[in-house]
Amino acid sequence: MSASLPMAVDCRHLTYRYGQFTAVDDLTLHVRPGETMGLLGPNGAGKTTLVRMLTTLTPVQQGELRIFGLDSRRQTIDIRSNIGYVPQQLSIESALTGRQNVEWFARLYSVSRAERADRVEQALAAMELLDVADRLAGTYSGGMVRRLEVAQALVNRPSLLVLDEPTVGLDPIARDGVWTQVQNMQAQFGMTVLLTTHYMEEADALCDRVALMHRGVLRAVGTPADLKSKVSPGATLEDVFRHYAASDLSDDDDSSDSSGFREIRSSRRVASRAS
Repeated sequence: MSASLPMAVDCRHLTYRYGQFTAVDDLTLHVRPGETMGLLGPNGAGKTTLVRMLTTLTPVQQGELRIFGLDSRRQTIDIRSNIGYVPQQLSIESALTGRQNVEWFARLYSVSRAERADRVEQALAAMELLDVADRLAGTYSGGMVRRLEVAQALVNRPSLLVLDEPTVGLDPIARDGVWTQVQNMQAQFGMTVLLTTHYMEEADALCDRVALMHRGVLRAVGTPADLKSKVSPGATLEDVFRHYAASDLSDDDDSSDSSGFREIRSSRRVASRAS
């Protein structure tokens, strides 16, 4: 990476509190341009709060956050134009066709009228949805729904693609299909990808590095291979997860992340819809 290029994500001493509870605690994390970074941690670790700050949906309370050199406090609109975001919650409108869903996002991202039709076509083609683009999204399978949501997030050709539990509830074949298309787009456009996932094998296979959070604190950052070697010979990424987080999970307070219950409920709804 050239020294002149800014970090894709540059978090410095980020802290976010809900009342007296600290959801993100003095977190410093750097994501390099073009890499795939996994954000791991148990429910209530602070991942959702961090993702919401990265996508400018939640303002930074304390610390500094820059996306490709853009300051999150002063250049919010510019950052949003450089980001694609696939949330945990379903973000499609079932009463619209797949094409209409992507067109709607193209308008939200202010893709010019002159480019809009081509961008929509390309995003649908990238996710292999052209043959069903004019069907109602409500008739799509779970894997197709997730690919449609990724197409929505790609329509503005983002520099940073943020995926929050992108394959929750999908069968292995559908999961592989989503990731094949994401990796193809990453290779074509050099996108940086940041994802949260509870599938350790997914993070191990896909991520250049992973960051593990617990109780709002960044506990470990490194390549999957490095983190596994530090735990024990022959360790898996699940062993790494347990090493840094599981020892005191029983002490976790369900209220530790103010969105925790809503997050679980939303994830279950997604899984039910995608099954």
